[in-house]
Amino acid sequence: MSTELPRRRLYGRRQGHRLSPRQQHLMDDLLPRLRVDAKDRPIGEPAGLFDPVMRNVWLEIGFGGGEHLIAQAMAHPDIGFIGCEPFVNGIAKLLVAIEEHQIGNIRIHDDDAHFLLPRLDAASIGRMFVLFPDPWPKKRHHKRRFITPESLDEIARVLADGAILRIASDIDDYVYWILRHLDRHPDFVWQASSCADWSRRAADWPATRYESRAIEAGRRPRYLGFRRRAR
Repeated sequence: MSTELPRRRLYGRRQGHRLSPRQQHLMDDLLPRLRVDAKDRPIGEPAGLFDPVMRNVWLEIGFGGGEHLIAQAMAHPDIGFIGCEPFVNGIAKLLVAIEEHQIGNIRIHDDDAHFLLPRLDAASIGRMFVLFPDPWPKKRHHKRRFITPESLDEIARVLADGAILRIASDIDDYVYWILRHLDRHPDFVWQASSCADWSRRAADWPATRYESRAIEAGRRPRYLGFRRRAR
């Protein structure tokens, strides 16, 4: 398992509008009980983060407002979910939904996923989601994009053989960036058999608020699935 944490600056806002009293209470009381702290120690086998231990663990990086994460967790109560998100307001929204629906199979890493991935055991994640990551459209900012050869190496390490990596974006340039980087990586196979396969969301792929806004703005989301090759 990797032991070195990458030295990486976190770009973007950490918080937007002020939290409501309820949200702040949940941040103070509920979040510490669900937090996955990857800075001080290895996480190891992530199934052990849950009680009872889950049969599999799926990971969502950048869960935004948490709509997709909540829907997946409710649809798969026997699977543990780890959500990564540094934006405070998104975390607060997720906590409200967890409390309202009494969801027990979600854990939260409230920081950059680059801290978490090296702390997980190899082949310990059964599915991963990277949905509508920040596209950093200016060329000089492309180095800030989440999908890089280095991050894909770490993703490939933690994904189990045959596990699926799902990525969505509504920015054409980033879609081609993703396809180019995944095509060059030896550990991934693109699942699409035709253009139609990546222009519509799978039935078991819940929608997000950001996706709806992108469609309303006239942008076309692309839904990409990649399988982790057997070692």
